Amino acid sequence: MRTSHDDRYRQIAKQICYYRNSKGLSQEALAAKIGISKSYLSKIEAPNSTKAYSLDVLFAIADGLDMDIVELLRDI
Repeated sequence: MRTSHDDRYRQIAKQICYYRNSKGLSQEALAAKIGISKSYLSKIEAPNSTKAYSLDVLFAIADGLDMDIVELLRDI
């Protein structure tokens, strides 16, 4: 059975954007810090995004934000 997790991806996108902004990082800076393109990070953070990405990318984003992934996903 396949289910859609679009709402969760959108919630994660909001969390990433919130914590990135709260730490004073631009998309370009965070993307460079974790080794992905700004374009890719922009797609992940887009408010209407349902862009699927790997756990490796999510772990990298959490590391780039200097936070534990559990903290990043706490309110999801």
